[in-house]
Amino acid sequence: MEGLPDATAFATRLKNTLIQYHSIEDDKWRVAKKTKDVTIWRKPSEEFNGYLFKAQGVIEDSVNSVIDHIRPGPCRLDWDSLMTSMDILEHFEENCCVMRYTTAGQLWNIISPREFVDFSYTVGYEEGLLSCGLSVDWNEKRPEFIRGYNHPCGWFCVPLKDSPHQSLLTGYIQTDLRGMIPQSAVDTAMASTLINFYGDLQKALQKA
Repeated sequence: MEGLPDATAFATRLKNTLIQYHSIEDDKWRVAKKTKDVTIWRKPSEEFNGYLFKAQGVIEDSVNSVIDHIRPGPCRLDWDSLMTSMDILEHFEENCCVMRYTTAGQLWNIISPREFVDFSYTVGYEEGLLSCGLSVDWNEKRPEFIRGYNHPCGWFCVPLKDSPHQSLLTGYIQTDLRGMIPQSAVDTAMASTLINFYGDLQKALQKA
């Protein structure tokens, strides 16, 4: 694969980075947006000149169902309103692949459609699962899209202690959309997008 000589080492580094984010103390985060069911926090990213966002909420379903809907695969396109296409470019093993996906325009198309090429890895974490990703270099580009870049990001999903049919879903997202967009517009869009992500996911799981 282009630019990824050792998928196993790459996956391990990525997982460890996400676990490190997951242990950041509460007082380092600032609330960016909150609804009855979901809270979004943010802090300055150490990877780029933007924010690392943290999202957390309870989803009414089991860990396996939740992660099956989030990780690369046919489920994701069915419900994620931001995602317009997805292709698996390279498969390493069942839980590890490189995917290319495109996103719709946002904020009345102030943010135009984007393309991402991400390494994706799903692995057991405590009593649940972690599905994480990181953009990689991929030479083939499509001129109609600006290529965005996801710094280490991922979703931790664990069962609630007293209710295994409910899952606590915690996400860490730091996306550099690139192109000529004011950072404030990106930050506004990101918090709202994450709130919508939880709502869309819950609706999809209720239908499943």
